[in-house]
Amino acid sequence: MDASEIYKKILTELKKHISGDEQVLELMFITLVADGHTLLEGVPGVAKTTMTKALADTITADFKRVQGTPDVSPSDIVGYTFMNQSNQVEVSKGPVFTNILLFDELNRTQPRVMSSLLETLEERQVTLGGTTMDLPKPFNAFATQNPLRIEGTEPLPKVLADRFLMRIPVDYPSREEEGMMIRIKESEEKIVVNKVIGTYEILELQEQAKSIVLPDDVKDYITGIVSETRKSIHIVMGASPRADISFMKCGKAKALIEGRKEVKIDDIKFLARPVLSHRLAVRSTGGIGVNGIIDGIVATYS
Repeated sequence: MDASEIYKKILTELKKHISGDEQVLELMFITLVADGHTLLEGVPGVAKTTMTKALADTITADFKRVQGTPDVSPSDIVGYTFMNQSNQVEVSKGPVFTNILLFDELNRTQPRVMSSLLETLEERQVTLGGTTMDLPKPFNAFATQNPLRIEGTEPLPKVLADRFLMRIPVDYPSREEEGMMIRIKESEEKIVVNKVIGTYEILELQEQAKSIVLPDDVKDYITGIVSETRKSIHIVMGASPRADISFMKCGKAKALIEGRKEVKIDDIKFLARPVLSHRLAVRSTGGIGVNGIIDGIVATYS
């Protein structure tokens, strides 16, 4: 199974339906191959949900969507137990019991809903009525969030944000991309997105990614970059060891879909913003921002 060829085919299918930054699509596929979860952040209307649904359309797998609103409860997400007519306890499974989950506008939900996802995202299981049930394999979650200060949003707790391998910013399209979007929407009824892979192939790609070599110099670079986030005067809370693991997994997935057998330091530099940006708590930086801090660390660390 050639991961790079699969990615090219998926990209071809995605371009039938959406117009946008290919780097965003690449990062989404990297997270899927790395067997992790993705946080997509951008203002309303920049196709965060559309991109996720389009990616799901290329995969023969169970797909479910949850719309984040302030009145959503944990039972709407993970499920609940109830007594049937025979006075026996039954379980009604929530939408997290799927292969690909789209949680739209996660940061419009209440903190208790966010907390209910901790076990789901990290351990890929749900505990209901004292019984622990495994989620299907594969299980990959894509959550979208609006930037903070937009009406009705709440910041994700760092303990939850840390469960996502990457936070991928989705910006406004360029003028050319916007024009292409109009043309795509104009002929949307004629578009057919073909299935490229199924759940077996996803699991196979995830296994292949594990066999990619992580050289010692790349390991040292990863731990060095993560360690530097804990020393910066601009950062209140640096990245946890989960960042090291995320770099490793995403670096291996990137190498695999590019047809390489080992990870390069350039892969880690490419992944620095999406892997670190949602894990850091920063001080007031005079307009530099979290990405500017990360860029500075990458530029000065050797």
